[in-house]
Amino acid sequence: MANVAVYDMKGQEVGKMDLNDAIFGVEVNEHLVHMAVLQQLANNRQGTQKAKTRSEVRGGGRKPWRQKGTGHARQGSTRAPQWTHGGVVFAPVPRDYSFKLNKKEKRAALKSALTSRVNENKFIVLDELKLDEIKTKKFVEVLNSLKVEKALVVLNDMDENVIRSAGNIPTVKTAQTNELNVFDVLKYDTVVVTKDAVKTIEEVYA
Repeated sequence: MANVAVYDMKGQEVGKMDLNDAIFGVEVNEHLVHMAVLQQLANNRQGTQKAKTRSEVRGGGRKPWRQKGTGHARQGSTRAPQWTHGGVVFAPVPRDYSFKLNKKEKRAALKSALTSRVNENKFIVLDELKLDEIKTKKFVEVLNSLKVEKALVVLNDMDENVIRSAGNIPTVKTAQTNELNVFDVLKYDTVVVTKDAVKTIEEVYA
């Protein structure tokens, strides 16, 4: 069972905490982690590319000249692909890039991502994270105390003071336990989690 230090907001160690091996000590499955990230990026794509085919371009209803006797090649429409302002042959159309992973695969990928952060000593547990007011400066002081720059901060509850204080810091993202995903865990160098959030994660994903 992994054992990690618990820190206060001043960066002082105030205790130890055992992590559940079923979540933070699994065998890392890189393939599932890759698929989970791929799925999230694919599902976020809008797929809104579009060009008009010859049937969608305005005009071209009349045959430009008679079939024979002009010396020109025969033409049926001024909106055929070879004409200027004509339609596109194999025009791109809006499409859905999303695909599905089953629940067990998603959970296994998240556990693998969390385990990798613990193994790399990039998983910091805080005793609590509370701010009296919305103040970016105070939140930065907490990060400096923990010697952290680019971090995913996981909270157990919707704490508006903390969330809004972190909102102006481009290298920090706050999330609640039910918003955890593989992409964010891997994107940010360090995962900072409150003690209560760790317990909730263990209850939900164990």
